[in-house]
Amino acid sequence: MSIFHSINTSGSALTTQRVRMDVISSNMANMDTTRGEFIDGEWQPYRRKMVVTQPQGNSFSSFLNKAMGSGSSAKADGVKVTEIVEDDTPFELVYDPEHPDANDEGYVAMPNVDPLKEMVDLISSTRSYEANVTAMNASKGMLMKALEIGK
Repeated sequence: MSIFHSINTSGSALTTQRVRMDVISSNMANMDTTRGEFIDGEWQPYRRKMVVTQPQGNSFSSFLNKAMGSGSSAKADGVKVTEIVEDDTPFELVYDPEHPDANDEGYVAMPNVDPLKEMVDLISSTRSYEANVTAMNASKGMLMKALEIGK
């Protein structure tokens, strides 16, 4: 394990949380977009996007095997974004016969973005980002103190 391992781990978490915040911002910006994608000759509303993450490096089973004494050394390498997926929840139909995208009955399919969910995700992501900044600063402080020992 290098002395910068904890900083690299926090750095990967900071990058992941920044991506989450970017996707949440995109969702909030498009929460009223009724023409998000052109599919089969028709406009579809914007679909909410979500970030899928997973740990970098070794899996839980490798840590368990190491703890039980039957595995090689296991080390954690942080977290990474594996993909950005679309939410498959159905669109909400809103009655607005004056809207240019209204169907024959006067209903408009609105994006499946719930501002409450997005704000909860944004607060969670922000708090995680702040916690990782704190962890990175603590690691930096410990490394600085270790360097001062050599004076």
